[in-house]
Amino acid sequence: MSSDKMEPEPRKLLDQVRDALRLKHSSIRTEQAYVNWIKRFILFHHKRHPRDMGVSEVEAFLSYLAGDERVAASPHNQALSALLFLSREALHQNLGPVDALRAQKPRRLPTVLTRDEVQRLLGQLSGTHQLMARLLYGSGLCLMECLRLRVKDLDFDDRTVTVRDGKGGQDRVTILPDRLIAPLQEHLRQVKALHDRDLAQGYGAVSLPDALARTYPNAERAWG
Repeated sequence: MSSDKMEPEPRKLLDQVRDALRLKHSSIRTEQAYVNWIKRFILFHHKRHPRDMGVSEVEAFLSYLAGDERVAASPHNQALSALLFLSREALHQNLGPVDALRAQKPRRLPTVLTRDEVQRLLGQLSGTHQLMARLLYGSGLCLMECLRLRVKDLDFDDRTVTVRDGKGGQDRVTILPDRLIAPLQEHLRQVKALHDRDLAQGYGAVSLPDALARTYPNAERAWG
């Protein structure tokens, strides 16, 4: 048996894409979408390796999505972004300008609910789900922004909500409606009691982004 150390196997292409996306702190949804588009691109070209393809194959795939598949403008642009990311960040190649049939974004007026319709909609919900829906509506949060809120992100004195790592990786501050303060404080009292019970049983930890768990070893169990 040879005493030479074995060279590690090269990372698979999609794993390289995931690594590059995580290095840039992209969201898990972006990672899933990009990997899906790259898979579709490879299958469209009969499982050829992207390293052996160029701008003409990318243009053919994008034209197929816009023409045959009638993909809407937003996902079509996302597919282009995914393939550009694959080329530049995973394969370290430069595709150059891409000239393909583009999906046209239709111009439509948004459907806006009246106040009465909003109240009737919220009236069909109860408990935590209703509180979340009221916070989405009153503070202008996206669903994942609401789900990721921490206790420390709510400032009852200033009537503000701090959104961390929102769309585009940006932080922002938005309003906290007065009528939600009492329900949120009651919700937090109930959750605090549950959190204390979990801690007493050896649980109560949450996952922390990036390297915060190493920087602040006790933060994963802190109430804030």
